[in-house]
Amino acid sequence: MKDGFVKVAAATPAIQVADCAYNAAQIETLMRSAADQGVSLLALPELCITGYTCGDLFLQSALLDGARAALRRLIDVSAGLPLAVAVGLPLARGNRLYNCAAVFCCGELLGVVPKTHLPNYGEFYERRHFSPAPQENASITVDGRDYPFGPRLLFCCRALPAFQFAVEICEDLWVPCSPSETHVLEGATVILNLSASDETIGKAEYRRQLVSSQSAKLLCGYLYADAGEGESTTDLVFGGHNLIAENGAVLAETPPFTGGMAVTELDVCRLEHDRRRMTSFPEQQRKSIQIPFDLPLTETALTRPVARHPFVPQDERDRAARCEAILAIQAAGLQKRMEHTGCRKLVIGVSGGLDSTLAVLAAIRTLDRMGRPHADLLAVTMPCFGTTARTKGNAELLCERLGVAFRTVEIGASVTQHFRDIGLPPGERGAAFENGQARERTQVLMDLANLEGGLVIGTGDLSELALGWATYNGDHMSMYGINASIPKTLVRHLVRYEADRTADSELRRVLLDILDTPVSPELLSAKDGEITQITEELVGPYELHDFFLYHVIRFGFGPAKVLRLAERTFAGAYPRDTLLHWLKTFYRRFFSQQFKRSCLPDGPKVGSVSLSPRGDWRMPSDASATLWLSELERI
Repeated sequence: MKDGFVKVAAATPAIQVADCAYNAAQIETLMRSAADQGVSLLALPELCITGYTCGDLFLQSALLDGARAALRRLIDVSAGLPLAVAVGLPLARGNRLYNCAAVFCCGELLGVVPKTHLPNYGEFYERRHFSPAPQENASITVDGRDYPFGPRLLFCCRALPAFQFAVEICEDLWVPCSPSETHVLEGATVILNLSASDETIGKAEYRRQLVSSQSAKLLCGYLYADAGEGESTTDLVFGGHNLIAENGAVLAETPPFTGGMAVTELDVCRLEHDRRRMTSFPEQQRKSIQIPFDLPLTETALTRPVARHPFVPQDERDRAARCEAILAIQAAGLQKRMEHTGCRKLVIGVSGGLDSTLAVLAAIRTLDRMGRPHADLLAVTMPCFGTTARTKGNAELLCERLGVAFRTVEIGASVTQHFRDIGLPPGERGAAFENGQARERTQVLMDLANLEGGLVIGTGDLSELALGWATYNGDHMSMYGINASIPKTLVRHLVRYEADRTADSELRRVLLDILDTPVSPELLSAKDGEITQITEELVGPYELHDFFLYHVIRFGFGPAKVLRLAERTFAGAYPRDTLLHWLKTFYRRFFSQQFKRSCLPDGPKVGSVSLSPRGDWRMPSDASATLWLSELERI
């Protein structure tokens, strides 16, 4: 459970109706299997000790006594297993019978949760046998001892305070105001649902959507354990559809009629972070009984999916839809800015690289949206010492195929004069040499925009802003930064998307060549016509920095946890020492370069991570990275 990862499972035992001893044996097998897999929390179906479909047998004392005896057996079995278990059975209290979830851990019964909402429609007839949960918590006597009993029990792990779970039962999820809503407001990060949901056409998809949506709405992990094989098929069939979701994403599932156990890891610290970040997620005074339990704080082997490129959907159709949505957001944002300013031209510095290409493509979308000619975009190429024929040629051909206004402004002479003016020694190739070129290009663009009555559209992307890989008051500055919240890994797919959808074969060819060109600012002289300054050799692979950026900013993960995820995700691609080196580089640059982000131009947010100083990220420019780097030094 280190780093907040809790391995959980939802499983369906193959039962025999009303045979409590047999069912307990099946449940025991699942418990031992779960423990062998490192599971810390196991959810089992509603009434699975007896079977959900017992009908009037629920009123037989023999069945109720058998259920209690089976529960005692399972609690005893759990004494040697490091996991918490929730199992369904009928329990009598006074003169009422309740459909219950018994929760136990390491040989101790922790509490009993009765079902709140009893369905009595369609194929369901629960009120014939059971009473709904009382409104207030009370106690129930089991084997001569009193235990917490009621709808508001919160089970809290001592070793991992973020791991708190609560239980609801089947219909409790399907009603307008479910008990889980109260549970999460009182601190539960995980909800267990013990269910007996029969299969009908279309119900599995609806169930999946319901579980996913509930986990998203409540910012929780949600375990749904469903009745299955062995239940009576007199009128109904149960498929054992088990689901585990976290904040809207289904992480594990056993589809109906497939059997088995759904197992994955929930990240309860990530859920806790999102709740803190989302200040509209309220807290309420705890009226639940808080029941502590103990589990060892061991390192959980990870099986849950961790995307190598978290900003980029893996599914091709989802990726295409994402690209289309981003381009639409960029176009809508730029259109509003153009209409508000009344600008006559858009001015973009084109280099033949990815970022300026995306800016041009987004600008074309904007002009098309407004019914304006492509010539209202002025694309400017500004060759200097490091410009290669390949990038210059690609910039020219791109603009030709798109029909935009195009201008070449040679800046070599003006930059050389500037270097003489400031006394830069000949042959000096430091920051002044590189940044002088970038600032000259920005000056040209700004002055052309003034001349044309236009707006300078910035091309820098989110990854560059995170690393500070931009010249202050050079390419760092514009009048509207259209790519400001798009990371480099996603920029590539946006350009690829436009290449794939164009009917112009020449445009497609040039876009694909731009994609194949090494990322470079081209501020150092070319050698034999080839690029000599490769960005990813200097600051590190963008796929790593985008991975770090996502997990550090989106979820607030600490350095050790980010490294652990990176080691698993990039196993075989980068050795640990390389990951550690570039992660240290990320933190050093991210902290030291905040001053550039503190004065960014406006630009549209397109995803869940943005570094706008007016919106998502407010950070002192002189904050220290010592804590973060020290944690990495201790690893």
